Amino acid sequence: MLPIAYHPIYKHPLPEGHRFPMIKYELLPQQLLHEGTAVQNDFYSPSLPDMQHVLAVHKKEYVDELVNLTLDPRAVRKIGFPLSAELVERELRIAEGTIWGCHRAMEYGIAFNIAGGTHHAYSDRGEAFCLLNDQAIGAQYLINNKLAKKILIVDLDVHQGNGTAEIFEGNNDIFTFSMHGKSNYPFKKETSDLDIALPDNTNDSEYLTILEETLPKLIETEKPDFIFYLSGVDILASDKLGKLGCTIDGCRQRDEYVLSLCHKLNIPVQCSMGGGYSPDIKIIIEAHANTYRTARHIYV
Repeated sequence: MLPIAYHPIYKHPLPEGHRFPMIKYELLPQQLLHEGTAVQNDFYSPSLPDMQHVLAVHKKEYVDELVNLTLDPRAVRKIGFPLSAELVERELRIAEGTIWGCHRAMEYGIAFNIAGGTHHAYSDRGEAFCLLNDQAIGAQYLINNKLAKKILIVDLDVHQGNGTAEIFEGNNDIFTFSMHGKSNYPFKKETSDLDIALPDNTNDSEYLTILEETLPKLIETEKPDFIFYLSGVDILASDKLGKLGCTIDGCRQRDEYVLSLCHKLNIPVQCSMGGGYSPDIKIIIEAHANTYRTARHIYV
């Protein structure tokens, strides 16, 4: 089985001309089913989470303002989506999809969330299309329920996981690793437990060499019993918000390396999709689908 969290609400209606490619959340599961990478039974439709799991990482005042739709207009602008009850429900279901994925990963070795990777959500605010930090919620859930003792978050989105770094600052149970573009958003970086800032136009070979020199040592040192993997495909040279120089095959090799390592070391991994902003939606879908194809080849 290839456990995948998905709900139709993931494709949220946006104003015409909005730069966020929301259509990918509808097209990706269709593509996976069409090509046989996934079957219908692989998919789970997440419900709403127990709010205590959300409040374990997010401030109550912020969550209340989200749920009651009373967030300050300036705070809404920082998020980048018009605030609505449906948007908040979407974010809550994404978080529950990642919590569900934690359990499935422990059962099957790996689990996916078609959306998620909302790593710009801080404990007390949202930014850059992120309202609630799904992998942070999942990580704290595992620790609080004594389902894991040490967690490693491997964030390979092109943008630094600034919200995740802030949430887990000083937390010895959860190690945050972010490998991202140096001159990219966020322009004021937070401090992860390990940050690797890559120069513009970093190519496949350079990217993969750094990853292969870093990740095994990190796992050996930290000894995580669970890994969260944020597999953003905005590392592509074609990405309009990216600035790195990777190819689709380089992105696939990155996924293959991370997932093969997790599989070999028998460490459960929950994978959320993260960003992807290439102008051609077909490139975004192909790059994301490669992550699932790679996982199926390794795990199923």
